[in-house]
Amino acid sequence: MAKFIHRDVSWLSFNYRVLQEAKDPSVPLLEKLKFLAIYSSNLDEFFRIRVANHRNLARADKATLKTIDYSPENILKEILDIANQQQIEFSQIFEKKIIPELKKNGLDIVSWRSLNKEQIDFVDTYFNEYLLPFVQPVILAGKKIKPFLNNGALYLALHIQSKDAVKPTPEYAIVKIPSDHLSRFVELPHKPGEGKKILMLDDAVRNSVRLIFPGYNIMDSFSIKLTRDAELYIDDEFSGDLISKIKKSLNKRNIGVASRMVYDRTMPKHFLQYLMGVFEIHQLDLLPEGRYHNNSDFFRFPAFNLIHLKDPVLTPIRIEEIEEAESIFEKIREKDQFIHVPYHSYESVIKFFEDAASDPDVTHIKIIQYRVAKISRIMKAIKNAVKSGKQVSTFIEVKARFDEEANLKWGEELEQAGVNVYYSMPGFKVHSKLALVRRLENGKPNLYSYLGTGNFHEDTAKHYSDFGIFTNDKRITSEVARVFTFLETKQRPTQQFEYLGVGLFNLKEKFISLIKREIDNAKNGKKARMILKMNSIQDEEMINYLYDASNAGVKIKLIIRGICCLVPGQKDHSENIEVISIIDRFLEHSRVFVFHNNGQPEVYLSSSDWMVRNLHFRVETVFPVLDQELVKTIITCMNIQLNDNVKSRVMDAKLSNKYRKNTDDIAVRSQIETYYFIKRREEFKLQLEKNNENPK
Repeated sequence: MAKFIHRDVSWLSFNYRVLQEAKDPSVPLLEKLKFLAIYSSNLDEFFRIRVANHRNLARADKATLKTIDYSPENILKEILDIANQQQIEFSQIFEKKIIPELKKNGLDIVSWRSLNKEQIDFVDTYFNEYLLPFVQPVILAGKKIKPFLNNGALYLALHIQSKDAVKPTPEYAIVKIPSDHLSRFVELPHKPGEGKKILMLDDAVRNSVRLIFPGYNIMDSFSIKLTRDAELYIDDEFSGDLISKIKKSLNKRNIGVASRMVYDRTMPKHFLQYLMGVFEIHQLDLLPEGRYHNNSDFFRFPAFNLIHLKDPVLTPIRIEEIEEAESIFEKIREKDQFIHVPYHSYESVIKFFEDAASDPDVTHIKIIQYRVAKISRIMKAIKNAVKSGKQVSTFIEVKARFDEEANLKWGEELEQAGVNVYYSMPGFKVHSKLALVRRLENGKPNLYSYLGTGNFHEDTAKHYSDFGIFTNDKRITSEVARVFTFLETKQRPTQQFEYLGVGLFNLKEKFISLIKREIDNAKNGKKARMILKMNSIQDEEMINYLYDASNAGVKIKLIIRGICCLVPGQKDHSENIEVISIIDRFLEHSRVFVFHNNGQPEVYLSSSDWMVRNLHFRVETVFPVLDQELVKTIITCMNIQLNDNVKSRVMDAKLSNKYRKNTDDIAVRSQIETYYFIKRREEFKLQLEKNNENPK
């Protein structure tokens, strides 16, 4: 049995877990559509980045191929085989399960072929008034006329025949389905009591495309789209003006080489081969799908206020002792504070910056910006802080994939507001989630820090599961300050990091030393355990350390949402390793590392997964949780996840993604259990505070 699973094969297995949610009977109907959208969006990005990379390697010269330890062409074929099988299942789920369920609930997605005369007239009018300016019809003539297809845009490939020809010969044309301008879902007129009638925009074009080809018979139509290479190729740039390079690369992104042509799998072979010739598409660039593509558009499927078809609302829990405090800094000074979104409200993080901006004793604010919301109260607070005379600096990572343009705009806006903006350094990304506030207290400077596992992003905080710690502990804040000094001056710190593990300095070594301590304890007959929660684990050196720990008798439990290149449960190297993956309504995004430490458990939180890129080419941070009450709280959260028997899948060498069997009478769905655990915790704290204020 191989010791490692290829990262991209493992990723496809993860995305299949997302697809599983779309067919889970317990998932509300409109949430199933959401999971189809997530699956589709994930796959698009995967092809634009990872598959594009393999395709380029497969076409490289022999000298280049000698430098890699696998066959890109073989991996490409394996990826396409897996993706094709998943796409077949995707279509079956949508057509055989979801469409009938929608119809039962009064949401009927109808075929254009079933339209009555009134509906045809309505669609023709809609086409003429709204679609006609965007459809861009082009009759193809082999390689003589080769229209440029926009990246990710939907097109209808038409098989047409001239009405006037004595012996009609097949001709082909392309029209655009303008889903980038109009809703993908067209509500049709219907009789009272019939329920909603919804026509896909694709089918609206199919119905009315005859109006722009009056001299032709429309023989058939099939939807297609091209995905273009989205890799910016900037990770290896070590010199020059990085900002200008990224701006230039952004302009090229949508005109890159086609990495995939998605097409309706019912398209005849002769038609497919014709299109392959026109657009210079190779066999390895093809991916058959169902009738509809760009299924990420189902994020915007009209819900028509059918609340019962969505997940019940879980109102974020307020941390009242922080959110109601006159100053958040007084509460942090009393003890370290903890936030676990999306179960907690994100208001405490926002308050950290808003209080800092308005507090006359605050002199400096520093923050690392990787991804932020389009409308951000945090960014507003930072700009207001400048107006209040604070010295404010932000480090902006402009290589945050697909957020490069947004981050550049934020950088320009913050600079105009007077913020000191520092940008990416060539050669690596800054992925740490840190903020620092300097406050004068009794004439002396005091530092406050927020360290998290997720971005400073008000929107994703509603959907991503992340931890954060507010602290005034000098052991932590002094080292956070050192990180910011490095980012701003580009000078390596002379003093070593003791408590933090920081990428490019001691991050990987920190993780290894903690594993080795458990190995030593096991070898000395002591109980040795680890609970490790990450998005992904790929770095072979780290996996080998876990294998060594397993062989030494360390009990290891992993909670991995995405890529898992480690093979668990193998007698020769991983017998003591168990791996589960949890996919549910919230995205599991936190990185948590629990080490038994001979009965004195240590908990670390981090921005870093165990991917090669995180451990070697990024400034990531791992930080200890020093408050023992918070250590117990986080371990409880991890144990809740380890006991999940509703949404957890058991990871194995066969990538079978089987749900963990419920052997108990009580179903444990960890995200719901965590919500109520956090709720009880905050209610208990509030009651305790009231009792202290009003003693008997």
